[in-house]
Amino acid sequence: MARSPQSRLGRALGIMVVAVVILGLGLYGPATLVGPLPSTDAVIDEPSDILPTMGAPTVPQTGASAIATDDGTIFASGGDTAPVPLGGVTKVITALVVLDAKPIEPGKPGPSIVVSAEDYAGFVTYISESARSISLIAGETWTEQQYLQAMLLGSSNTHADALARWAFGSVDDYVVAANAWLAESGYAGTTVVDATGLAEGSQGTASELAALAARAFDDPVLADIMSLDNVVVAGNRRVDNVAAYRVDEAITGLSRSFTDAAGLCFLFRLEVGTGDDAVPLYGAFLREPDYETLDGDLTTLIASAAATLTETVLVSQGDEVVTYTTPWGDEAHGVAVATKSELIWLTTPVTKTVTATDVTTAAKGTRVGQVTFHTPTGDVTVLLELDRRVADPGPVWRMTHPAPVIDAFVRSRTDSE
Repeated sequence: MARSPQSRLGRALGIMVVAVVILGLGLYGPATLVGPLPSTDAVIDEPSDILPTMGAPTVPQTGASAIATDDGTIFASGGDTAPVPLGGVTKVITALVVLDAKPIEPGKPGPSIVVSAEDYAGFVTYISESARSISLIAGETWTEQQYLQAMLLGSSNTHADALARWAFGSVDDYVVAANAWLAESGYAGTTVVDATGLAEGSQGTASELAALAARAFDDPVLADIMSLDNVVVAGNRRVDNVAAYRVDEAITGLSRSFTDAAGLCFLFRLEVGTGDDAVPLYGAFLREPDYETLDGDLTTLIASAAATLTETVLVSQGDEVVTYTTPWGDEAHGVAVATKSELIWLTTPVTKTVTATDVTTAAKGTRVGQVTFHTPTGDVTVLLELDRRVADPGPVWRMTHPAPVIDAFVRSRTDSE
């Protein structure tokens, strides 16, 4: 911390007074030989960022599209950036909002729900309109988990409305709660007017929907449901996963739907790489005109993602991150204790934050701080240690350099007060 001129003047006067007292009492030798030593600040060796080396995966420029990383950060988008109709993608929002209000444990059924006459009437209406719906009968008992499975795996419009009514009292009350949740969660460009997405007024941006896809897959309840090929729900009804698409290419569908207003919409997770080295991407391809176009866009994304994903070395073991140069001329470095690399897409510079302690004397291997790299997939932290011993300068230096020794003594007294 910078000191004011008055503070520096006061310290200088303090050193002079202490020096006079020490000399007057004949304690110059003992004071300098056993007094505290001045500390040494750490100087960052390479403050520059790690610069991007390759571009981002390719996304379509028609329709509206975006891809996000695990934390919802958008690093590629294309096409229309304004809100567009969402179609069945809206049901993902319904699931997130209902689970926020009525949470359940992953793999557990949750509370029981009795099918109401209004729920059954909704089913009859949707069937007459050739809209997707899983059958149910008034008076039946389902669980919250089964309602979510029917809505997400089967894209059942009936169950989207029924969940909204059960959790919030009515679809209208759900809409109010959902829009409040979207605004509070940072999705200002996304609004809903229904629980199903059949209404054209339920709209959102591709970037926010890609971030919502990452959020949905991060929810263990939803991730568990979307990992299933099919499930048997109440009444021994089989529900197939209609969101599944190109699963043999490491794509896990979250929502796949078509309406006249929204076009073909697909929310998904793509695993790039294999095994422990696989890195996920979360995508929202909205307003695709047909499956031929969607297939071509997915093929381009898969190929470009694999080509641009690179192993980026953030720091190597022994790399010098900070330098200590003592007043008596010794030099030591705070070095990385380990090598860290990340499989990432570098579209912007990777910045780093260095935190290091001051050093007076210390043994080789003493921990002196850490360096944290801020990457698109999260922070990576590596500890720092001294690469050599910082030793006491000895009596000759102490006796011939009274000013820094006395200054250190004054500082120690001031800091203890």
